[in-house]
Formats: sequence, structure tokens, C-alpha cells
Amino acid sequence: MTSPLEAQGRKVREASRVVAQASNEQRMTVLLRVADALTNREDELLAINAEEVDAYVESGAGRDRLTLTSQRITSMGDALRDIAAAPDPLHETLDHSIRPNGLHVERLRVPLGVIGVVYENRPNVTSDVAGLCVRSGNAAYLRGSSSAQRSNQFIVDLWREALRAEGLPEDAVALVADPSHEAAVTFMQMTSVLDCLIPRGGPSLIAAMREHARVPFVLDGDGNCHIYVDQSADIDGAVKIVANAKTSRPGVCNAAETVLVHQAVAEDFLRAFSFAVPQVELRGDERTLAVLPEATPASNDDYEREFLDLILAVKVVDSLDEAIEHVATYGTGHSEAILTQSEENAEAWVRRVDAAAVVVNASTRFVDGGELGLGAEVGISTQKLHARGPMGLRELTCLKWVLRGEGQVR
Repeated sequence: MTSPLEAQGRKVREASRVVAQASNEQRMTVLLRVADALTNREDELLAINAEEVDAYVESGAGRDRLTLTSQRITSMGDALRDIAAAPDPLHETLDHSIRPNGLHVERLRVPLGVIGVVYENRPNVTSDVAGLCVRSGNAAYLRGSSSAQRSNQFIVDLWREALRAEGLPEDAVALVADPSHEAAVTFMQMTSVLDCLIPRGGPSLIAAMREHARVPFVLDGDGNCHIYVDQSADIDGAVKIVANAKTSRPGVCNAAETVLVHQAVAEDFLRAFSFAVPQVELRGDERTLAVLPEATPASNDDYEREFLDLILAVKVVDSLDEAIEHVATYGTGHSEAILTQSEENAEAWVRRVDAAAVVVNASTRFVDGGELGLGAEVGISTQKLHARGPMGLRELTCLKWVLRGEGQVR
């Protein structure tokens, strides 16, 4: 007997074949329709979301990610308009050559097929992922969390209405109705439906993905992001950058979790930073505590953690080499920044630090699809295959070899 999940998956699979052949104009127009619908029906969405937030028992990053505001809905619509305005990622010819036998060989960019995304809270992800998938000719099969089920379904319904209006199958964007753990495990194993699986969540979700998934997946992994304040850094500028990276939105993966400070500027920087962000709990090593006795002693676990809260681990280091070694030991390959006025040290950081993104003299919060001109992102990959860093339209495609001959045989 076919389960509801399997039946729905087959419809999504069928829809993906149609969307892959949709015109550029059709795909663009669907996104613009949804952007307008988000604006026109904002009050309805906010009311539904407010009820889910009221029912949410946890605080901190989870509640923040669940919460929609008028500004966040506006940003969702703006992201869709940016994605719609981006160049069509499909059927781009990457290269072309003619073999000695006269055979024409080229590689084209084509859709992946069905993108499955498992995510926690974050109803904005529903819109962003659907936009990226449809624009790149893919179908989006979404499994959100029970805490955001009604908000997610409302947004998905807007997508399905827009798809129908353009003569495309509504099942090109679908939401799993059963948010249970058992359904999530089944979803991760739907090899006949999903071409690629992307998790958006915390360590428990990533662990479940590693244990249960049979579909190829791209990990949107932990963001244990570091900022190294070099001995040549401008102290006032460094305080502003680290404060932004930690406090502007602490519950996201590109927020700073550890600051490494060269011993030559440790006293000046730490005193100024502590004064600037009294709301942040600092957990430091012995040399940090010597400057800030009120700070909390840090453990090794603190240097490994993604706090997703107003907590920052601090360590005083003797050199650039020590800072890079610390990042290599504790980093998760997400985003790593250096604040320096030394071009030599900046280039050493860029060359030697192994991460999806390295940042020089700016906040880690810029490692984001929208900020980097992608319109939005389906996630930030901390893997090296097949995508790394923010995943936009091109990262949701693969390559097709095309051989054109005139009767050649081998």
C-alpha cells in the first residue's frame, strides 16, 4: 500500500519534469506572483505565525527563527524579486570543443530535479528555497517542523496558486504534512523521489541526516565562526565589527562564536569590547580573565560550541599562526574572519584558513546568499562536494554533456 508521503513524492517527481522544461519567463513570473502575494496577504500570514510563536515553549534562537515580522516578510518578497531578476541558470554552456574527429562536445547547466529540504522553524526558508528551486527548474519538497507547520503551509499555498496561474503543476512546491520524526527518516530515504537533500538545523538534525539519509545530501553545517583581532587591527573598528557579528542576530549560523585576540592588543580590545556589549556573556581563557575578571572561565567545550546566543568564547593568542591553528582545531569550515591592517597577514589568512568563506576586515554576517548577490540561499554548505558556501541558483544545477556528430562511429 502506498503511503501518503510516497504518493505525494511521486507527484512532486512528476512536477519536477515539467518545471525543468518551463520557460525562463514562466519561472520568473511565478516568483514575482509569490512576492506580490506575500505583500498582499501579509496580515494573514502574521496572524497565523503569531499563534505558532505563542504556542512555542522555548526561547532564544528557536523562537527568533520561528518569528515572522513585517520586515522579514518584506525581505522574503525582495529576495524573490532578486532571484527572479538573476540570469537564467539553465542551459548555460560552460565550455565547447571540437574533437579531432569533428565531434562537437559541450557541457550545459541543467536542473538537479527534486530538492528535499529538512529544516527547523524558519518559515522564511520555505519561501527562499521554493524560489531558488523553481527559478533553477527544480521542484522543492519541504519537510518543516511542527512548530511552523501552519506558517509553512500558508506560504506553500501561495506558491501552488502562483504555479497554477502560470500553467505549471502545483506539486512543484510541496510540504510534507506529517512533521513526525518517523516521517522525517522516511523522507531522508526517498531515493526514488529526491535527487538532493539539504538539512537546515542544529546538531541533532545533522546527526540524524548522517545516520539515516540514503539520498545524497549537502550539509548546511554548524557555524562555529571565528574572528581574529590581529595586533595591527584598528581597535575601534574591530569592536564594531565583532559586536555586529555577535549581536545583530546571534541565532544564525554566520554569527561569531569565538573571538581570538593577539596578546599585544588584548587589553585595549577586550576592555573596549566588554564595555560596548554588556549584554554578551564572555567566556575566556586565563589571559582574558586577567583583563576581565568578571568574565566566565572558558572550557574546551566552549571553544567547540555554536552558542546561537549572546555568548562569546574568547582566547588571547600570541601569533597569527596560533590563531590559524585554533581555527583548524575548533572550526566547522563555515566562515572565518581576520581584522588586520597588515596585507601580509590578511593574505596568509586567506591562503591558509580552510573554510567555505574567509573574511578580511568585515563581519561574518556578510556570508549570506542575499548579501553576496545570490538573492537568497538554500543553505551554506560546509562540505566541499558538490557545493561549498552559500548555495544559490547555480548550486542547484548539475552538468549535462552534449555530443553533436555527423555520423561518427568509434
